[in-house]
Amino acid sequence: MPEKISLIIPCKNEIESLGAVLNEIKNNEYVDEIIVVVDSEDDNSIPIINNFDCKLIIQKRKGYGSAIIEGFKKAKNKFGCIYNADYSFDPRYLGDLVNLSKQNDFVFGSRYGGKGGSDDDDIITFTGNRIFTFITKYILGIKLSDILFTYVLCNVEKFNKLDLKSIDFKLCIELPTKVKKNNYKYVDLEMYERKRYDGVKKVKVIKDGFLISYEIIKSFIYLYFK
Repeated sequence: MPEKISLIIPCKNEIESLGAVLNEIKNNEYVDEIIVVVDSEDDNSIPIINNFDCKLIIQKRKGYGSAIIEGFKKAKNKFGCIYNADYSFDPRYLGDLVNLSKQNDFVFGSRYGGKGGSDDDDIITFTGNRIFTFITKYILGIKLSDILFTYVLCNVEKFNKLDLKSIDFKLCIELPTKVKKNNYKYVDLEMYERKRYDGVKKVKVIKDGFLISYEIIKSFIYLYFK
């Protein structure tokens, strides 16, 4: 039997897509725990969650990063996987993630490695990601080909030991930075990102770009001066 994993799904008012996501993964052979972390008690996704065999968590602190951090603290399995609620993540990669976890502590999905790709990228997000990936690869020494993609399988115990602080999307920089700093074994896996269910991006390009840039500067100091 394959090793079972926990799915940690950060969710903020994903009423359009969450039902399709949960239907698709509810009988997956690799998954025996689904943790959905919502923004508040008023989140419109909660009625959908209650129709499935999921563990529901109301975030103590708002933000995408906080949802992931709080979800991993409740995961019961050795490995947990960050899994978005917008239908852009394809469950066909879960088996490959599990197989790679036999030799690695962290497995990062990549839309830009090998035969990877995306139906959801536009020219702005593609260009920004390639720039940030280049910087983190050649200045921070993080050997990943897609620094902003959060389809990631993690060793739960080691993830929690990283003591991550980012409450928002900056987590995508802080996580691999601390993985590198702690000399954990990691690898990336080429994937294809699907079009999100409602076609609406929640990325705020200018704001998120500044946040990512700030986190990269912090990471440089953390890696080389602490």
